[in-house]
Amino acid sequence: MYDRFNRKINYLRISVTDRCNLRCTYCMPAEGIQLMKHEEILSFEEIADFTRLAVSQGITKVRLTGGEPLVRKGIVDLVTMLAQIEGVQELAMTTNGQLLDKFATDLKKAGLKRVNISLDTINPERYCQITRNGTMDKVLNGIEAARQAGLTPVKINAVLMGEPTQEIQQLKAFCKAHDLSLRFIHQMNLQTGEFSKVEGGEGGNCKRCNRLRLLANGDIKPCLFSDLAYNIRSWGAEKALNLAIGNKPRSGTFNQSGEFYNIGG
Repeated sequence: MYDRFNRKINYLRISVTDRCNLRCTYCMPAEGIQLMKHEEILSFEEIADFTRLAVSQGITKVRLTGGEPLVRKGIVDLVTMLAQIEGVQELAMTTNGQLLDKFATDLKKAGLKRVNISLDTINPERYCQITRNGTMDKVLNGIEAARQAGLTPVKINAVLMGEPTQEIQQLKAFCKAHDLSLRFIHQMNLQTGEFSKVEGGEGGNCKRCNRLRLLANGDIKPCLFSDLAYNIRSWGAEKALNLAIGNKPRSGTFNQSGEFYNIGG
């Protein structure tokens, strides 16, 4: 499956919920957010049906995101459904790790291959400030649970927010000591179009972009930094998929209709 710029599209990110158990300063405003209505959220069957269609057209890699995917009730059941789709070569998840110690073993048994875990610092006080209500020990327990369950390689996503060099070096040393792959993500702004390449990853490289995003409400977004979206309920799954592929922009610009917390950024 190729877009009009001859980029091979084989990666689908699925935001299963806009809910999250953290309130990270770079993701959510302090005053709270407007959550999607329950009836707007795609069912597991709708997600699986669309994924099956996308895989038949060339998608091979699927990643579950949120919000925080582990707060979606029955998430292990969804992993089981997606893992059984013939043609899914890699099934992964991005999580903040707060609940991962409870789910890691079951997720692995259900067919999840690996996880990316958000961890911006290993300073407990700083972590609490960034997340507004998070506990770093829970993330560390989640990392160890993922390793023990075989959800490897475990990758760490760290957002750069002007931390002191010493703090960044401490995070690097921690990841090296625990055999964790570290990726640095520069702080971005959807509305103004400020984004850059991920250090240690493929994100932010428009020339090589191979992904689509399915949001929790059924919108397919061809680009994170774009207002383009095609709803699978309104257009029908196949038509929405074709529109997303056909209109995928050459590069990102800005997104004034979404926020990081509800588009799985």
